[in-house]
Amino acid sequence: MSKAGRTSEEIAARVKALESMMIEQGLVTTEMVDHYAEIYENEVGPQLGAKVVAKAWVDPDFKARLLDDAPAACAELGIGGIQGEHMVVLEDTADVHHAIVCTLCSCYPWPVLGPPPNWYKDPQYRSRMIREPRTVLAEEFGYDVDESREIRVWDSSSEIRYWVLPVRPVGTDGWTEEQLMALVSRDSMIGVAPVEAVS
Repeated sequence: MSKAGRTSEEIAARVKALESMMIEQGLVTTEMVDHYAEIYENEVGPQLGAKVVAKAWVDPDFKARLLDDAPAACAELGIGGIQGEHMVVLEDTADVHHAIVCTLCSCYPWPVLGPPPNWYKDPQYRSRMIREPRTVLAEEFGYDVDESREIRVWDSSSEIRYWVLPVRPVGTDGWTEEQLMALVSRDSMIGVAPVEAVS
């Protein structure tokens, strides 16, 4: 299940090879690939979730609305759609860390996180994250959550799709929303990676 099983270079090489093969066989065109890449870069994906997180970090009123009614708050930023109608945002604190799983399949808030990563759908992740979250986070993701923090694992479903509002990193006072967005990853909004300020 290890997320670190393949490097990003290996994954990129496989994707490029598949793309080339599909174009050669006439299954897709270069224009189609570019079109879908643009959609995932600009219209869906974790950059939209990062935008929401950054807004919540700098705007307490927005943060309160997000925690109270995530779909409505996201709609204020023009973000929403299928698989996002019943989102719930969980706020990390100094005492509590949240992590997300879907034990039945791969229910996931697509409008803010894009398509789920393969490891999220892996049966081992889905079963182990419920039983031993601290071990999974450390061994599979290299994320050592401090022992003083409680880890709460939330099971997403077709009725409720959870995602995480991470703790804002220390040393980012005065940063713009654009600067803060760059710190937020898909994995941090699933709860399997920290958000850290770049030194």
